[in-house]
Amino acid sequence: MEKIILLHTNDLHSHLENWPKIRRFLLNRKQEETADKKIITLDLGDFVDRWHPLTEATNGQANVQLMNQIHYDAATIGNNEGVGNSKAELNHLYDQANFDIVLDNLFDKQTLQFPAWAQQTKIITTAQGTKVGLLAFTAPFSLTYNPNGWDIRQVMDILPELVADLRTKVDVLVLMSHLGISVDRRIARELPEIDVILGSHTHHLFEQGEKIEGVQLAAAGKYGYYVGEVHVTVDSKHQIQKTSARTFATEKMLALPEDQEEIEDYLQTGHQLLADKKVADVPFAMSTDLQDEHPMIDYTLAAVKEAAGTEAAVLNSGLFLQDIPAGIVDQDQLHTALPHPMHLIKVTLSGENLIRLVLEMEKNRHFLINFPVMGMGFRGKVFGHLVYDGIEYDSVNHQVRWLGELVDPKLDYTIATVDHFMFVPFFPTIEIAGRYEFLFPDFIRSVLGDYLHTHYPIK
Repeated sequence: MEKIILLHTNDLHSHLENWPKIRRFLLNRKQEETADKKIITLDLGDFVDRWHPLTEATNGQANVQLMNQIHYDAATIGNNEGVGNSKAELNHLYDQANFDIVLDNLFDKQTLQFPAWAQQTKIITTAQGTKVGLLAFTAPFSLTYNPNGWDIRQVMDILPELVADLRTKVDVLVLMSHLGISVDRRIARELPEIDVILGSHTHHLFEQGEKIEGVQLAAAGKYGYYVGEVHVTVDSKHQIQKTSARTFATEKMLALPEDQEEIEDYLQTGHQLLADKKVADVPFAMSTDLQDEHPMIDYTLAAVKEAAGTEAAVLNSGLFLQDIPAGIVDQDQLHTALPHPMHLIKVTLSGENLIRLVLEMEKNRHFLINFPVMGMGFRGKVFGHLVYDGIEYDSVNHQVRWLGELVDPKLDYTIATVDHFMFVPFFPTIEIAGRYEFLFPDFIRSVLGDYLHTHYPIK
């Protein structure tokens, strides 16, 4: 009997406070490899997340250097790599990687070719001649991939043919999935020719794995809280005899005194690299408090209108996490105040639908003030207050005004906001009735930074 062990990480999201333990665990396990025990290390994406200052300052290159410490056998991308970077940044993210990127459903929008930094499949042959085949898919967010220059394909349009082809060439077929729990379960039911599905994206945890139609599913949660392990036992004819899965809690792994110093160094280095990049000289403090003299949201609304070329904009106060004092503003302050990987969108609506959108916002206003939001690009705590610029709502007469004039139901109006408003379920009119355009590649903090640089330049 030969044992193949798949060690998998996923959705670290730049939670580098867990990395020293994970690295030590993986490197120690890799040393256990013998003639009849093959250790394969895989990462399933979202290792990179720009909330961390070191990730932001290096465009994710620092994360790739950390992955190089493991020398993973293969990795794939999550949406944070895929749309959290511009196309140019993603095309160079893995320039220094010592591991292979496997990815099957992302194509260049212009050429319709695979990106040069990825490969469609990988086959790993063990010392005893067992062939392990890898396929990989990432979440197909067409709304954000397409305007960023990519053609993202749906899974079941591609996967069956790939499975049929690779199945004849390998003994063990593994799908590296950044698709989420429900998609993984569907794939297991519809394509039982796959032997193992390593899951991620929805941050689900299978402490002891799950089996569907004989397919071994595994998943290791989020943020590096766990490392996953799948055992595949094969006989002398390379036939699978048994599979099993389990996870290891990072909090129970060996910790060393020097770990904390390493973790703090990641943060300090990132903060310093960002602080070195000066942006503007603002003669007043910008506050997260809407009642202060200079609320930061007011300047960001002006910045959003200017960047998008619109006369009106809407934002939520929960985006703004820290005040920025008067004086020289640097990228570290902007990143700390606005750590969200959010882009702008322009939305054109008929006057009738603009009124409907504002009524949706007013209906949800008080509910959203303290509503906690998780994910979808949001890196704050609560949604907060909705703030308009160029739009007014008369709550007594239930009327909506545009630049002081009543909205004409038959005219078209264009507003700007962040893409987050498309993804939360509170404002369906944006997606249902709007003609929308995603504006790449700048994040909301870059938009504010450019505005401040233009209007308050450093003398």
